[in-house]
This record gives sequence, structure tokens and C-alpha cells, in this order.
Amino acid sequence: MRWIPQIVILIFSIVFHEYAHGRAAFWRGDATAKEQGRLTLNPIPHIDPFGSILLPLFLILTHAPVLFAWAKPVPINPWRFKHMKKDLAIVGASGPASNLLLAIVAAVIFRLSFGISGESNAVHQFLVLVVLINLVLACFNLIPIPPLDGSRIVTGLLPNEWAQNYLKIERYGMLIIFGLLFLGFFRWLIWPIVVSLLFFLVGREGVYLLSFLQ
Repeated sequence: MRWIPQIVILIFSIVFHEYAHGRAAFWRGDATAKEQGRLTLNPIPHIDPFGSILLPLFLILTHAPVLFAWAKPVPINPWRFKHMKKDLAIVGASGPASNLLLAIVAAVIFRLSFGISGESNAVHQFLVLVVLINLVLACFNLIPIPPLDGSRIVTGLLPNEWAQNYLKIERYGMLIIFGLLFLGFFRWLIWPIVVSLLFFLVGREGVYLLSFLQ
């Protein structure tokens, strides 16, 4: 039962993440997501049966060291952009930025409500979980390995020839990502960043509330 709030938050957060990509693309001139009914916060069009449901359940049931999930990528047609490389970088950055925004909003609500009540409750725990999960998503997606969003940002900064060669590793990207996850890459590089940001946003009181997950 303790996993249910985390799964709910995770699904909503990755849907919001994909929505942000579609919205940013729309603002930059590409209406593909809107035309295909993907410019919505309704989770159903975004859910990937394997990545959003089966894989997280498998990881939970097998007590895997990581909880990993994804939604269907929002369709984007870069040829509709006026400045392809720049706009692709902006669209790529919009996903992690949306998760950071959710984390900040949840942290502000937590600080205000905890400051008023002075006592912790299930709502406070839920808010801290929103902060934690969205920080994880933001930091993880900024890893510069295709197809993660960080690679789109890097591509926008590289000369064209370098960018083309860099993106060739995308065919191996998911294998590299899974390999790094299970080798502990997340634990020794990404997790310390997440914890530092978590302390900054919710303080010791908020971090202490996560002890119920142990």
C-alpha cells in the first residue's frame, strides 16, 4: 500500500513532463502534439502500457533498487521549428523544468502548511514525496545520454557535425541508461544532488518525514 502514493505521483509527474514538452513545442511553432491529441494532462493518451504500468510493477514486486517509468514521448516535428537546434533544446529543457516547477510548488505548500500546523500528517508526507519524485525526474532526465532530455540540450549547444555524431549513440541509449542505473550510477552521482536540493526545499523536517518509507 505504501507504494500507491508514489506510483500516483510518478505517473502524474511524467505525464506533466510530457505535456510540458508538447506545450513548449507548440509555443515554438510545432502543433503536432495538439493535432494528435497529446497536448493534454489526461494521463490516458500518455500512458505506455509497458513503461508506465508493467515495468514499475515489476520493479516493485522484485524489490529492485530503482523505481523507473516513462510515458509515451510526445510527438514532435522539428522541421516546423524556426530555429531547429535552439527550439529542440528549449523543448528538451521544458520537461525537467516542469518537474522542478512541481517540486518547488509542492515545497512551498509544504512549508506554509507545516509552518501553520506545526505537526506532520499524511498530507505533508505526500507533498514531500511530490518534491522528491520530481527532483529525481528532473535530475535524471538532465543526464546527457540520448534519448534523455539532457542530450537535447547538449545537441543544441554543439556544432552541427558534432551534434550528428553525438546523437548516433541514441540507438544504444536505453541500454547505457539501464546499465548505469544497476551499476549504481544513480546512487553515487544523481542521488547526492537530489538530496541536497530536497534539504534546500523542504528542510530537515521534510526529509525526516521520508523515514516512513524505510
